[in-house]
Amino acid sequence: MHKYVDEQIYYLPLLLLEFTELEKSRRKNNIRIAVVDLDKCKPARCDRTCYRFCPQVRSKVEAIRFENNKPIISEILCTGCGICVKKCPFRAISIVNLPEELRGECVHRFGPNTFKLFRLPTPSPGTVLGLIGQNGIGKSTVLKIFSGEIKPNLERYSDPPEWSEIIQFFRGSTLQTYFQKLSNGRLKIVHKPQYVDKIPHIVRGNVGEVLERIDERDRLDEISEKLQLKVVWDRPLDVLSGGELQRVAIAAAVCREADVYLFDEPSSYLDVKQRLEAAKVIRSLKEAEKMIVVAEHDLAVLDYLSDQICIFYGKPGVYGIVSHVHSVRTGINIYLNGFIPDENMRFRKEPIMFHVKPPTTAPLASAPMLKWSEMMKTYGDFTLKIEPGEAGAGEVIGILGPNGIGKTSFIKILAGIEKPNYGQPPVENILRVSYKPQYISTDYEGTVDDLLKMTAKEQFASSWYQSEIIQPLNLSPLLDRSVKELSGGELQKVAIAACLSRDADLYLLDEPSAYLDVEERLAMARTIRRIIEDKNATAFVVEHDIVAQDFIADRLIIFTGEPGIHGTAKTPTSLLDGMNMFLKEMNITFRRDPETKRPRVNKEGSRLDEHQKRIGQYYYIK
Repeated sequence: MHKYVDEQIYYLPLLLLEFTELEKSRRKNNIRIAVVDLDKCKPARCDRTCYRFCPQVRSKVEAIRFENNKPIISEILCTGCGICVKKCPFRAISIVNLPEELRGECVHRFGPNTFKLFRLPTPSPGTVLGLIGQNGIGKSTVLKIFSGEIKPNLERYSDPPEWSEIIQFFRGSTLQTYFQKLSNGRLKIVHKPQYVDKIPHIVRGNVGEVLERIDERDRLDEISEKLQLKVVWDRPLDVLSGGELQRVAIAAAVCREADVYLFDEPSSYLDVKQRLEAAKVIRSLKEAEKMIVVAEHDLAVLDYLSDQICIFYGKPGVYGIVSHVHSVRTGINIYLNGFIPDENMRFRKEPIMFHVKPPTTAPLASAPMLKWSEMMKTYGDFTLKIEPGEAGAGEVIGILGPNGIGKTSFIKILAGIEKPNYGQPPVENILRVSYKPQYISTDYEGTVDDLLKMTAKEQFASSWYQSEIIQPLNLSPLLDRSVKELSGGELQKVAIAACLSRDADLYLLDEPSAYLDVEERLAMARTIRRIIEDKNATAFVVEHDIVAQDFIADRLIIFTGEPGIHGTAKTPTSLLDGMNMFLKEMNITFRRDPETKRPRVNKEGSRLDEHQKRIGQYYYIK
């Protein structure tokens, strides 16, 4: 035999041994996480595909086993080949490798093959700590840990640690003292939950009775005035709207005496003015040196409300990692850039950037897509006046105004659902209309896939539809899910996709950002803009999130008046003029961040706030 071949045969076992040792070292230096979404997993319908195709199982290594007809994946025996992830017809399996540096930093895990949370934020007295990140990344879990609803198990879900072990785990940090006090019952905590619509099922009575019963800080009169609660004072909780319940929940939290105050999405259902008033009420807790932690998706509100920021990153539903504390401006900009310099961690491929200046008004065609004359609509004691206006093809018109001022009524008139008492409806028998209502029905019996195929028809299979709607809105994981099983955010994305899927000349979207996180809101805004431009159609978008509205709108319709009594829909105006008109009425000023160009709220009474009010530039200085 040739000498070279002999040498190769001789050294082959050594090379294989070296490769095996390298592979062992590689595995040892990674943390593998395997997560099975039990809501999606349906072994009876897939004939246990993950088990049958697993190379380890075929090699007689039990990397996957079944208990109670559900798969359990061994993270130690799994090689991370990803075959089960690709073969699973329901997309129920996720397997990721994380760096060795995170070993020993897992704070909580709910069970085998479930979500894993690494690290915790560090709250401090007299400081508002803001939490920013995607839905399903661990923010609500952190708030439940701080409130004592969840006891951190340090990944030992089958053998939970005692408080002494948890305190030892956090030794040398502020959290050591926090959990010592929490374990001894010496820490009083108030937690404003995310889902305020469940409050009437737990608490009974009128608004005034409930709040007077829990007013421990003698601030009820002041807070009820700021949050506009006097108008609902005598109403029972079970007849309140979402925005009214949100304000009652914030007031109830702030009126109670505690050491720690936790707020989960306090701006949901609120209009712009109510959001900033609620932020002021929450910030007032700083005066008493309280610990305050807030999870929020509205960037402008989070910026205005917080003193410090913690970023949550990872993979929703699989794992979440909490960053170190950053200043507000730096933290939000890091989140938008998708790169954390102090951890050398990139968690998003591309940064999110805003317009350097408001987009110029889209030129109207010789014949506008839509034109309406003066109209009027009355509902009992409420009167809505609509000034004449027009909208061009390829244009997105944003709608801004307080709650109860007639925005949804205006959209319904444009959709032809309701008719004005005075004036001619603008679209009757003229334009094809696609409408996404504010409150989305879940009566549809089929899957998301069935719904979108029904609305998009032959477009559904096209590469354009997949790249312009399915991928940007991240709908692929939802296609096999029943519409009735979707969460609020998932249902919102499906409703937006269904609205944009229809062939129409006029698209009407009422509060499309509700329940969506920051990234989903901006992805929604980009998607709407692209679809409207591609189809050369017109869109009207009702939106309370100033940052999302800035991102999406070409022009604005501003609603003024007195909520519940009378409202006026102004003629469409430029983004700059419209924002100035709206913010002047709100008595709020915005500036542009020099790095990301995002709108930022000026602190009331600050030098820049006073300067912009003096020169009449409430939106931002050119």
